[in-house]
Amino acid sequence: MKLQAVKQRYGIVGRSELLDRAMNTALRVAATDLTVLITGESGVGKEVISKIIHDYSSRKHNSFIAINTGAIPEGTINSELFGHEKGAFTGASSDRKGYFETVNKGTIFLDEIGEMPLDTQAYLLRVLESGEYIKVGSSTVVKTDIRVVAATNVNLIEKIKQGKFREDLYYRLNTVPIKVPALHERREDIKILFRKFANDFAEKYKTDSVRLDEQAKSIVENYGWPGNIRELRNLVEQLSVMSEDHLISSEDLLKQAPHLTQRNLPARPGGGKSDFEEREILYKFLLDMKSDLNDLKNLFYEIVQRNDLIMPTSQAPRSRDASAEIDRMRMNSQPRYVDVNQDVNYNDSYRDQPVIINKQSDYSESEEVEESLSLDDKTKELIRKALKKNKGRRKEAAEELGISERTLYRKIKEYEIET
Repeated sequence: MKLQAVKQRYGIVGRSELLDRAMNTALRVAATDLTVLITGESGVGKEVISKIIHDYSSRKHNSFIAINTGAIPEGTINSELFGHEKGAFTGASSDRKGYFETVNKGTIFLDEIGEMPLDTQAYLLRVLESGEYIKVGSSTVVKTDIRVVAATNVNLIEKIKQGKFREDLYYRLNTVPIKVPALHERREDIKILFRKFANDFAEKYKTDSVRLDEQAKSIVENYGWPGNIRELRNLVEQLSVMSEDHLISSEDLLKQAPHLTQRNLPARPGGGKSDFEEREILYKFLLDMKSDLNDLKNLFYEIVQRNDLIMPTSQAPRSRDASAEIDRMRMNSQPRYVDVNQDVNYNDSYRDQPVIINKQSDYSESEEVEESLSLDDKTKELIRKALKKNKGRRKEAAEELGISERTLYRKIKEYEIET
């Protein structure tokens, strides 16, 4: 069985890999009696997939019926699906057969299954599990042999969480899931579909088929198509009837359908903001990150300078300002060897430099004091001193250290400093 032949039979146009995958799954499962759940946005062609499943199954010579369960009032849906007996409710003047009885041995397609009332879901679950149901107003169990193919354009998992859909029914329906791709997921098919619809309407209205120039094609291909194939078909019909020129320019296209310039991005929960406001939020976030990095660099440089540490050459930053600062600190941190027998004039240029007594001098009784050079230890020590000096006030301590209060708070948690 060739997929292309199936596409021609049902008028399906496109070469999308996602579409081919959905159709191949439908053809493979058709020969079985497994329950199928078809998912996809409104207008993607879920009913066509259900017809393929029926037509290539062993039930193809029996009845097929498509029911939109969301369009049937809650008070009558049980009667519509399972039938009722005379006198079961006001207005029930005679017995009535339901779809599960009239389509026995065939296939029933239940569209918008997510809108089915909970009590009807219980009836349907029993049919799927045992092939039995009871008519409204009756106590007699009726048997049926019917295949159920269901479809939904909503997230049934979310419905389950909200208590609006039975979890056991979901897993019973979802024996074989088939997802039909939305039009924005198969953009390579948009031009093909446009041309196909244009030819169809040209034949219908006895006119030349409409065509798009390059700019108009770009607009059509980049639109989000929330209404999917149904929306595209309606647009082509509108252009076929309303356009004077059969070569549609971008200006003519937008006159007929100005909404095509909308990008249809997902909305922000709670109302959403404009693109400009979203960019402003992103810029502010990036600036805050940059500020935090600068605070950390300043704190690091200060620790290096105060503790006479030497920066390794391989870690020196590449920017000219930072390199100059590191070079200055490296020069200031170079130790001077001084002979204690000589007089040294400690002027300002040497005031902050460490002094190491010449090991060749006669002064041999000096003690060598080991000091921790751990950067983390020094950072903790500086933070403790700043907090102590400012009596635990973090804002003042952060100003004293030259970092933001947020960075200080993060460091306090990181080093588990008691405040």
